[in-house]
Formats: sequence, C-alpha cells, structure tokens
Amino acid sequence: MTQDRASNNTRQTLRETVSALRENYYVLLGLHPSASAIEIRRAYRELSKRYHPDTTELPQAQAKSEFQRLNEAYATLGNPERRAAYDVKIRYARMSVMQPPPDLDRPVSQSRYSAPPGYIDPVDRPLSAGEVFALFLMGLSLLGSLFLAIAIALLRGDPL
Repeated sequence: MTQDRASNNTRQTLRETVSALRENYYVLLGLHPSASAIEIRRAYRELSKRYHPDTTELPQAQAKSEFQRLNEAYATLGNPERRAAYDVKIRYARMSVMQPPPDLDRPVSQSRYSAPPGYIDPVDRPLSAGEVFALFLMGLSLLGSLFLAIAIALLRGDPL
C-alpha cells in the first residue's frame, strides 16, 4: 500500500515536471535561460516561420495553439522587465555581475543603461533593409554632389 502511494506520488511529480517543462518559455524556444536578446529573437523568428498557421503543414488548430504559445513566450522573454520577473518565477538566478548597475538618482526606465526592448545594446542589432537603403542613398547623393561640383569647376575653367 505504501509502495503504491510512493509510486503514485512519483508519477504525479513526473507529470508536474513534464507539464512545467512544456510551459517553460526557454524550453519552448530551445534556448538556455542565459540566452541573449538576439538569440531569443532569432529563435522566435525561426520557430514562428515553422509554426505559423498559414505556412505550416500541421493541423490548423495545433498550429494556432503552438503559434500562440510562441508569441506568449517571445512577449515575455523579449521584454527585459517581464523576462526578469519570469526568471524569478522559474527560479533562474542571473549573476548580478552580468547586469549593469542602475543609476541611483534616476528611475530605472530612464537609466542611461536602458535599451530598447529585445536588444541588450542599441548598437548590437543588425541594420534593417530600410536602413541599409537609406545609407546607400546618402552615399549616392554625397558622390553625386562631389561629381557635380567637379563638373561645374571644370566647365567654369577653375583649377581644382
């Protein structure tokens, strides 16, 4: 009788553990809790392409469910404040050395260390296609202005 209770308790604990792992956002994205914001974003984008209801071969109901779980995981892990609260909930402790010290005279949200959600540092994100195109146009206009100035100088007979 006691052995049956122990066996049932073990099975119940195992079910709870499996359920908790299934709901763990890091496990869902296939990441370690120490993953960077860029790794989280990359994993989310890859999995969202795989499980999006319009592009997957899974049944519609299952794809919708998986995609909603992915969105929920990314909404939590992509926001530094929500991620910190989630890490406390799952009992994952980050080393305080990894976190920049907050300014004591400013609120945390206005701290000089705050960065846009999803990125550790504003300079560590890749340029978007629109930003690359804007840089291309600026370079093209600079070169065009330079050639125009040289052409005008040559036509007027001014020495370079």
